[in-house]
Amino acid sequence: MKPLRPLAVLLASALLSSGRPPNILLIVTDDLGFGDPGCYGAEQIATPRIDRLADEGLRFTSAYAPASTCTPTRYSILTGEYPWRQKVRKNTILDGDAPLAFETSQPTVAGFLKSAGYTTGVVGKWHLGLGDGVRPVDFNAEIKPGPLEIGFDYCHIIPATVDRVPSLWIENHRVVGLDPEDPIEVSYQKRLGDEPTGIERPDLLKQKADEQHSGIIINGISRIGSMTGGHAARFKDEDLPATVVEKSLAFLEKHRDAPFFLMVGMFEPHVPRVAAPTFAGKSKCGVRGDVIQQIDWQTGELLDALERLGIADDTVVFLTSDNGPLFFDGYFDGSERDANGHKPAGGLRGGKYNVFEGGTRVPFIARGPGVRKGTTDAILCLTDIFATAAGLAEQPKPEAGARDSIDQTPVLRGEPAEPVRGSVITQGISGAVAIREGDWKFIPANGEAGAAGMGSGANASDKRFAAAVITEDLLFDLGSDRGETKNVISEQPGRAAALRKALVEEGAPVTKP
Repeated sequence: MKPLRPLAVLLASALLSSGRPPNILLIVTDDLGFGDPGCYGAEQIATPRIDRLADEGLRFTSAYAPASTCTPTRYSILTGEYPWRQKVRKNTILDGDAPLAFETSQPTVAGFLKSAGYTTGVVGKWHLGLGDGVRPVDFNAEIKPGPLEIGFDYCHIIPATVDRVPSLWIENHRVVGLDPEDPIEVSYQKRLGDEPTGIERPDLLKQKADEQHSGIIINGISRIGSMTGGHAARFKDEDLPATVVEKSLAFLEKHRDAPFFLMVGMFEPHVPRVAAPTFAGKSKCGVRGDVIQQIDWQTGELLDALERLGIADDTVVFLTSDNGPLFFDGYFDGSERDANGHKPAGGLRGGKYNVFEGGTRVPFIARGPGVRKGTTDAILCLTDIFATAAGLAEQPKPEAGARDSIDQTPVLRGEPAEPVRGSVITQGISGAVAIREGDWKFIPANGEAGAAGMGSGANASDKRFAAAVITEDLLFDLGSDRGETKNVISEQPGRAAALRKALVEEGAPVTKP
């Protein structure tokens, strides 16, 4: 006699057979450029699983991150609001000990879906702060508020970027593998302990780094910031992708019988770029190409799991990136030298940190029940994930939140005669903003230099940030000039004025002319 199935499982199975809302798997890569996957034109980097996802679903060619840096975009994904609407820590790349970027009462897509009956989880990169900001984060005790306080049922995360301390995993409210006899302390203001730094012992490094990234050495990589303790809990860079897959698959296995929302934050191809042995040296584009192929493997493992669990046809998959690409971002890993002709931004101008197309136009692929196959040039912003998830769940989005989020389900299903989004606003560092309306793109001069919002150790003279400083108003016709090579503002002053007005009316931080 077979054992009786739990009531919750029986109810979930009944819901599945009667047309339950789809599961949602959101994969957010880190610094993956518009031209990095094969389905977006890459020829030197192999991404067969991502390409298959595109073949089986809908590939967007005008999808935008709302910011050209990570924390602001991730804030916008979860809240459905442009990053400058954040009440505190606006447009800031957070350090690993920064407080939570949200008010716990603020609507998020995770909390919204949870209230609609979904089980919600986040695995991988977080980079949205932890703790209340009233007192320093104590990594030796319960760490909250965090993901669980803004709508997630489960989390297995790294606090910030891999190049920032603390270099460890947090599961729910606790550091994974922490030895109480080896307590953790973290600082971005002062040197802690006597462990060597990259500046002191460059001979210990797997990759040389600039001054900002030459703090404490962990696993042969120098990081931003300082920490002591937690030796048993410290991650190894080579193991990160396998852990992301392991914890994501465990979540899928556990929640296969009921609607779920799983956000998977992959670390690649953000620095430091360290490929697992299986992928080291396997691409034609050096270590940056290797770790992109590592993304493809992780994606394939997740897709295979959906098939194996029999829920692929019940799951909408989104794959995207938080901002545009950059070769050099603090570590001398030879990425530009070894590019072998590969163009991460796909021929677009600019990249990470600035508001040219290469900095904010990102890959976006959707596949799943009701999603048509093909390609679309409809404008999409990653803020739209909130309202689109609500549309998939057949629930109205909350009246008090997600004000910049538009339901893209009509585009996914091929229903609209016209795109549902007419314009999008994007933001870089140093006060730069831009607006695209139809094929017209306006970038007002921001008149500000420096690396505002870059977090600890940013060097205002660094050439990575120079392109974020716009010294004159710019207007481009993307329909005929996708590479933003010709400023046509003298031919269209009225259009530029109208777009400036639209920015001001939306509340974007526009520098006065």
